Amino acid sequence: MGLLEDLQHQILIGDGASGTLLYSYGVDRCFEEMNISNPEEIERIHTAYIQAGAHVIQTNTYGANYIKLSRYGLEDELKEMNVQAVQIAKKAAKRSNRTPYVIGTIGGIRSIRKNAFSIEEIKRNFREQLYVLLSEDLDGLIFETYYDLEEIKAVLTIARTETNLPIITNVSLHEPSVLQDGTPLHDALKQLEDLGANVVGINCRLGPHHMLQSLEQVPLLKHAFLAVYPNGSLPSYENGRLVYDSDEQYFYESALKFRKQGARLLGGCCGTTPAHIQAMAEAVKNLEPITKKDVKIVHVKEPSHGPIRPDNPPLQEIVKKRRSIIVELDPPKTLGVDKFLKGAKALQEVGIDAITLADNSLATPRISNVACASLIQQKLNLRPLIHLTCRDRNLIGLQSHLMGLHSLGFHDILAITGDPSKIGDFPGATSVYDLSSLDLISLIKQFNEGLSYSGKQLGEKTHFSVAAAFNPNVRHIDRAVTRLEKKIKCGADYFITQPLYSIEQIESIYEATKHLKTPIYLGIMPLTSSRNAEFIHHEVPGIKLSDDIRRRMANCDLDKAQAKREGIAIAKSLIDAAFDLFNGIYLITPFLHYDMTVELTNYIHDKEKKRERKISHV
Repeated sequence: MGLLEDLQHQILIGDGASGTLLYSYGVDRCFEEMNISNPEEIERIHTAYIQAGAHVIQTNTYGANYIKLSRYGLEDELKEMNVQAVQIAKKAAKRSNRTPYVIGTIGGIRSIRKNAFSIEEIKRNFREQLYVLLSEDLDGLIFETYYDLEEIKAVLTIARTETNLPIITNVSLHEPSVLQDGTPLHDALKQLEDLGANVVGINCRLGPHHMLQSLEQVPLLKHAFLAVYPNGSLPSYENGRLVYDSDEQYFYESALKFRKQGARLLGGCCGTTPAHIQAMAEAVKNLEPITKKDVKIVHVKEPSHGPIRPDNPPLQEIVKKRRSIIVELDPPKTLGVDKFLKGAKALQEVGIDAITLADNSLATPRISNVACASLIQQKLNLRPLIHLTCRDRNLIGLQSHLMGLHSLGFHDILAITGDPSKIGDFPGATSVYDLSSLDLISLIKQFNEGLSYSGKQLGEKTHFSVAAAFNPNVRHIDRAVTRLEKKIKCGADYFITQPLYSIEQIESIYEATKHLKTPIYLGIMPLTSSRNAEFIHHEVPGIKLSDDIRRRMANCDLDKAQAKREGIAIAKSLIDAAFDLFNGIYLITPFLHYDMTVELTNYIHDKEKKRERKISHV
């Protein structure tokens, strides 16, 4: 008999968490490394679960892959770690009276940061671990804790072409019944069945209550069995440690309910112990699996489209059709907004399309850009483009912030990583970076579908248009363009560049990006003094000024007014170079010197009028 033959006729019990037990013993390092350094401890855990009634035990290889081991500098130990894990599990199984099945575990990679690794990187990472495990004569494979449906489908496809062993695929949910991309659980499990998974199910993140709720909507499948590996409970945080607290009787009762939902493989995930597994084993002992069930039909209401954008068309459409100017005007560093509002009004009067508002640029605290956006919208009816960094907010805060922006009627966002806190006024402050800028772009686009990061319905679809940053001040422009292409794939609608100070660089950027259909606003920031020029040249990463520009600014060092005029003249020459190459110009106001960007805006409008007159005379 084999694993799948047994599942035809009985409910099998899997093991529970190994990491939870090791953590409770004070182990707070790479758990898979203990396959080499302390194999006796890993064997004791396997033995404890076998004695508790487990028919199926997993190798201690959840994170024994190149990507995860490299965090500890252990990537060169990958093969030995996986081989040792199988041998330890087999040794524990052989010493038992029942000889349980030993299955190789491969854990998911993508979690919060969906774009940290490409699907090709994940495939390479997966293949290396898979081939080592397949060489060790296992009874099956289990792929668990996969939040990303694309990832688990990709690795399942690889594995199914390489082996005929039984394969268990367990996805993980942030919310009951739905994956983080909005796919209903029953649809996801059916897709995995169609790709050749023999057992499909859910593990981790949720406890028995929400997993039961999720399984109520899942029908019995024709060619795959159902598995469920719940967490022990929601964890609490006590004295700096995560603690799970659920009694075994609850798992006994839950096992009976899981059986009624059609589950044939029952195990445990985070927070579970041999006591939980023993309770589940006792609950379903001698009970036959069900062959029919009533599926709960839940009608999900399609999210509404929300309020119509009052500022249509979006900037990416404007810049495709005509010359467009947006201007950055930083929120003040101190209280008082009179000068800021005066500058915003002056810019409005000369005809700009939007004011962009930085989100504590250079990690320096300023008046909230949302507060400033509200002021210019209410007082001036001027369109704000709000910068949103990944630095200052965790995933919870970012989603809350986006919901707030939508509720206030703001629709234009620049999604950026954000300068690290160590360069700002408070270098001891923490930079969050739960998400990368690519992840943030994807999150905003998911909001436009009416879905939160977890796949939960938001009730309304947002109408955000998303700008992304483009830093061309790098040695290899082709690499920067490759990153642009990744951002486009994530949903970026248009790009805004860092400030540029070289005509040759502007021309090279055009040549490197002319194949892209996504529009670009070219950044230009006038210099205000020689001191300003030298700071940018020496201390702002990636930006270098030519000797000629530095000399021109140095010649005006004793005359502030002349220095500003020279800075404007340099900016105008850059505008001239960009004018016929880029429809969008992004003017960055230095130190609230809005008179400089007002003059440059008028200069661009005058050039456009001359250009139109010239065309009309042809």
